[in-house]
Amino acid sequence: MASTTGSRGPSEARARLIRTATELFYAEGITAVGVERLIAEAGVTRVTFYRHFPSKEDLVLAYLQAEDEAIQGAFAAAAASGAEPRALVELVIQALGDDIERQHTRGCPFINAAAEYPDASSPIRKKIAEHREWFRSTLEQVITAAELPDPAEKAGALVLLRDAAMVGGYLDGPEAVRPTFERTAREVLGV
Repeated sequence: MASTTGSRGPSEARARLIRTATELFYAEGITAVGVERLIAEAGVTRVTFYRHFPSKEDLVLAYLQAEDEAIQGAFAAAAASGAEPRALVELVIQALGDDIERQHTRGCPFINAAAEYPDASSPIRKKIAEHREWFRSTLEQVITAAELPDPAEKAGALVLLRDAAMVGGYLDGPEAVRPTFERTAREVLGV
């Protein structure tokens, strides 16, 4: 799927295509943005596009992979902070609030993509399911380490709250939703 420039890593053109896709897909929707527009806005040729992404679906998968990596990176940074387990739970709640208010102000990119790809057996929906399973299980690990009761149930509830807050933040404004999300998350987790 991904073309690289040897050991140097991904080419600048590929990175530009992913950045452009991330901006446009998130702001306007995946199906609303055509390949011609992606090519023009990324400043690449058609040949370059198809060398890196044999199909638009391959670019969509790379976009979702980049979103997934960013979220996993944020969790890894929080874990590496040396925070005590209960403090880490609070860091996660605050980081999710930050995401709702500052980063993903038009809802969750994975939920948005799922709405455009209804076939659960498609590679895109499989990538979304993989991300959501990682997210849920990581939250469960954080909650378990904090020795809070019912970690699986609480992780599921936190995912549900985050999903609702992402949609609510888009519809009602993140500044109105964030405090409610954070307060409710603390109540649900018992912290």
